[in-house]
Amino acid sequence: MPEDVHPQIQAMIDRSNELGIPKIQDLSTSEARALVEALAVARLKDYPAPEVAEVENTSTGPGFGHVPVRIYRTTQDKAAPVILFYHGGGHVFGSLDTHDTAARFLAREAGCTLVSVDYRMGPEHPFPAAVEDAFDALRWLSARAEVLRVDADRIAVCGDSAGGNLAAVTALHARDEAVPLAAQALIYPVVDYRGGTPSYARYGTGYGILESETVDWFRDRYLPDPIGHDDWRASPHRAPTLANLPPALVLTAECDVLVDEGRAYAEALKAAGNETELLNFAGMTHGFFGYLGLVDDAARAHRAVADFLKRTW
Repeated sequence: MPEDVHPQIQAMIDRSNELGIPKIQDLSTSEARALVEALAVARLKDYPAPEVAEVENTSTGPGFGHVPVRIYRTTQDKAAPVILFYHGGGHVFGSLDTHDTAARFLAREAGCTLVSVDYRMGPEHPFPAAVEDAFDALRWLSARAEVLRVDADRIAVCGDSAGGNLAAVTALHARDEAVPLAAQALIYPVVDYRGGTPSYARYGTGYGILESETVDWFRDRYLPDPIGHDDWRASPHRAPTLANLPPALVLTAECDVLVDEGRAYAEALKAAGNETELLNFAGMTHGFFGYLGLVDDAARAHRAVADFLKRTW
């Protein structure tokens, strides 16, 4: 039994073991997706989704990939700041619904509009489909800002885990394609698919949903061609340069296989001359951002992201 996790996290791990919830890497793709969706529905019984002023399901439309999105509005402002949000799930599962509660909570805390992106996933749509959808969503949001009632100069990208990966890659694309971007908030992101950091060994087994073998399971479905591991669009830490990027918040969970690469990416961003904040949550495991109502630090993490964005906007 891990000794360095927070008691609230340990209680969740114990409960999961009692219920016999299987490890992701022991499931098929369809089984894993069904499990994650079912758990999200079950969570609503304990933590109902927060109310927001308006929710709209639409898509990015022609010229922008026809990517499904869900827009959460918390204000009647005709030029509101906006978060472009990419859900986690290893580029294999997760959806607008699994992250609906988090999207609502974050939008309310930041007092902004939030656009959640339903990007394509592997194995049906392997890399770089998700990357293309992620950047198409930003191009659409920027081009249609007035119609969507958001401020094109106050767009931030944000995501958790695989979504953090897409947010980081989108920030690089935005720089290269001269699309305005105000900030990036990366929540325990995967930024180097080569793996192999010490945290993969230290936290690789027994620390909740993401184990080292789980990362392998995701990688096999998202990046079936190993040559993609070195592509900066999959591993943003491999980008030729990290200079001239928007201000960044990198949020890490201490007991997470990805903690080392998250810290290293924050250090690299700062070394490249970017405004960068690193916030580590001791005792937390991968996925805690989604544990609203179960783990106190989940709400604290949402507020930390919101506070960072409000300072940056």
